[in-house]
Amino acid sequence: MFVDEGYTPQILAALLPGDRPLTVVTASLTTAAAIADSANTTVLLLGGRVRARTLATVGSWACAMLSGFVIDLAFVGSNGISRELGLTTPDPVVADVKAKAMEVARRRVFLGHHSKFGASSFCRFAEVADFEAIVTDTGLSSAEAHRYALLGPRVFRV
Repeated sequence: MFVDEGYTPQILAALLPGDRPLTVVTASLTTAAAIADSANTTVLLLGGRVRARTLATVGSWACAMLSGFVIDLAFVGSNGISRELGLTTPDPVVADVKAKAMEVARRRVFLGHHSKFGASSFCRFAEVADFEAIVTDTGLSSAEAHRYALLGPRVFRV
């Protein structure tokens, strides 16, 4: 599985089961460190330049590594998700890594706080319809969740 950089994907990583073999690919140093001590989890950290603010690897090395994988399930975050503009992030090299993860993944789940919905940023890396599921909190209204679900993914408000 691929676990993206960011706060919400990091929460997910902490909840991963430790009782069975699992391989996790991530660009996030903090996510890798949080799950590396699990005896049944193999952590593959993507190479590249480390962004100071997020401690995530970006750039051509990270994308090249991802291109060699077939990811069963990708958990992806973003700075914004919009029905009209898709998923966006402000940094082009971050968008490249996210787009490559989307490309090599068989299944894709968006994880994000309700404040991300309706927001957009500079670089688009995916469309809402590219996702099998969206997981957010109950701060997203059920009506708005339904509008996103009409684009294809199942929407879970937890």
